Amino acid sequence: MADPASLAGMARFGIDTSRAFGVRVPALRRLARRIGRDPVLADRLWSAGFRETRILAGLVADATRVTPRQMDDWALDFSDWELCDQTCMNLFAHAEPAWAKALAWGTRPEEFVKRAGFVLMARLAVGRPRPDDQRLLLFLATIEEHASDPRPYVHKAVSWALRQIGKRSAALWGPALATARRLAASGDRQARWVGRDALRELDGEPIRKRLQIV
Repeated sequence: MADPASLAGMARFGIDTSRAFGVRVPALRRLARRIGRDPVLADRLWSAGFRETRILAGLVADATRVTPRQMDDWALDFSDWELCDQTCMNLFAHAEPAWAKALAWGTRPEEFVKRAGFVLMARLAVGRPRPDDQRLLLFLATIEEHASDPRPYVHKAVSWALRQIGKRSAALWGPALATARRLAASGDRQARWVGRDALRELDGEPIRKRLQIV
């Protein structure tokens, strides 16, 4: 499964390859399906500390048994965007503390913990069963406040969260669009980037048509 030749490509995309074997995510997903849910194994895999073991840990852990403490501990180990996003999308977004952690982590100083907060917001916006719009609206203030973060992996996740929330429903589109417009008019360069990036999608014809906005 290991593919050392792929490590250089991973590094070019900002993935930490200092403790990696080059196994591709689809192969890890196939292995996870064979293993099934195993929280004890997940803890051991995470503790091993390799890229592949940690991605696999997020795939075999049981979201119903994930605790806030475990989420905090694992998030502090995030060393790149890939591990952050994979763990959030595969595991944390399905855990009961996800909504609280999205808000709490969105204000944290650590780069990838903070990114994780906004990745959770983006993922929760497209979750099933359909979340209550009012819960998603609570994210907009944090999005607007932290859109000026100069770190690319953070402000790109902020834009992602804003766009996903705005695309969720017509009721959310208006507040999200207003947030994007305020950011686009900001005096801060990064906040302007987030606002303009979100506006390109939210104010486009495909989204307006899908949400039946005239």
